[in-house]
Amino acid sequence: MTYSEVPKTESMMEVSRAALLLVVFSWAVPSTVPAEIQEEILAYEHGGTSLEGVIFYNDATTGERPGVLVVHEWWGLNDYAKRRARQLAELGYAAFAVDMYGKGKVTTHPEQAGEWVGIITANTERWQKRAVIAHELLKAHPRVDAGKTAAIGYCFGGASVMQLAYSGSDVLGVVSFHGSLPVPTPAEASAITARIMVQHGAADSFVRAERVADFQAALDSAGVDWQMTYHAGARHSFTNPAADAAGMDGLRYDAKADRRSWAAMRTFFSELFES
Repeated sequence: MTYSEVPKTESMMEVSRAALLLVVFSWAVPSTVPAEIQEEILAYEHGGTSLEGVIFYNDATTGERPGVLVVHEWWGLNDYAKRRARQLAELGYAAFAVDMYGKGKVTTHPEQAGEWVGIITANTERWQKRAVIAHELLKAHPRVDAGKTAAIGYCFGGASVMQLAYSGSDVLGVVSFHGSLPVPTPAEASAITARIMVQHGAADSFVRAERVADFQAALDSAGVDWQMTYHAGARHSFTNPAADAAGMDGLRYDAKADRRSWAAMRTFFSELFES
């Protein structure tokens, strides 16, 4: 469950224009959560791939509010990622559970998940661009204060929000939960304007200590505002109650680490959005 980084081959200059063209449709759908929490499907395209995410917000609140991008684990945009977005909406944010693979691409099989991850991560610039487009859609939504956005991600999603930060996006902050911590190039590190929070399992066997050290050193060299919490005994995917069912020894849910990391994120957001 590692994610490759390869040299860039495409230009990022098209992103803003492309983001305006990629929204295909958006409609409200019936919600099974309390009446004030609304779900709205956002369908769009990138690189010929049809994508479909869901934005959640509390309709009892009028006007704009901070927006949070939520990026799924390597399994795809499943109910877990949507539940996290719904929780954020209950806290008063507008949360967009983004689709990084393509409409309907969800699995419980590691082999399939690995194949889909490989397709996305094989080209770092394309990976970043897909995250940037999702962020642009979030900012464009009428319920969102475009000047107050953040992004969180789990596993593959944690790596993806780091790529969003490396792109130079104007997102205020990103939170990686048990992400792979891709090491930025010097140019990418220098482009970061976001504040970085990492919630990491101290017993995560998927992320080597050398990778963590290189990641931290790269951020330090660029003067990035970052913080990292190690959760003792926590393995990869420690926030997901369904992690144990995957049957992989390196994956394990940890209720205490889950609770503590979520609380830390909430404090971080209070700091980001206080003004």
